[in-house]
Amino acid sequence: MSSVQLIVGLGNPGDKYEQTRHNAGFWFVDEVARQYGVVFRPETKFLGHAARVQSNGMDFWLLKPATFMNRSGQSIQALANFYKIPVESILVVHDELDLEPGVAKLKVGGGHGGHNGLRDMMAAMGKTFIRLRLGIGHPGHRDMVVDYVLKAASKPERQAIDDAIYDASKVLPELISGDLQKAMHQLHTK
Repeated sequence: MSSVQLIVGLGNPGDKYEQTRHNAGFWFVDEVARQYGVVFRPETKFLGHAARVQSNGMDFWLLKPATFMNRSGQSIQALANFYKIPVESILVVHDELDLEPGVAKLKVGGGHGGHNGLRDMMAAMGKTFIRLRLGIGHPGHRDMVVDYVLKAASKPERQAIDDAIYDASKVLPELISGDLQKAMHQLHTK
């Protein structure tokens, strides 16, 4: 498995969306940036905010697309192409309706499940990237999904999501070194 060279958090830009469930991907990369002491900077050529982590032999990029969710692929493709990062070396972190808050799962490939950020990423770069799916729960009916993902999680749900983000951040050394199986085993047996 290739080592992860780019970690993309999916979300929508702006204060209006900052606390919404759909921004769980942003929450993850913000936590990674905090742990490694790096700061996101606006990068117009990448249509987003980027930070580079260089620590303990690890070297990878963090990206928060400044495009809206349904155009995330443009931002990801711009940075990946510029630094010649293959799609297999990209970790996309996103909110996942099919998992309960507090659950984080890694996987490679698969469909977009109606997630517009994933749909745009696949259209831009294919589907062989690695995903970190952060559970946000499901509102119960598909007609309620849009409203649900664009609202803030309750305090207990947010705490569960934050705990899952922290747990997932602890397998980054395995992902960066290319040991996806070990990372999955550690994360999925929590």
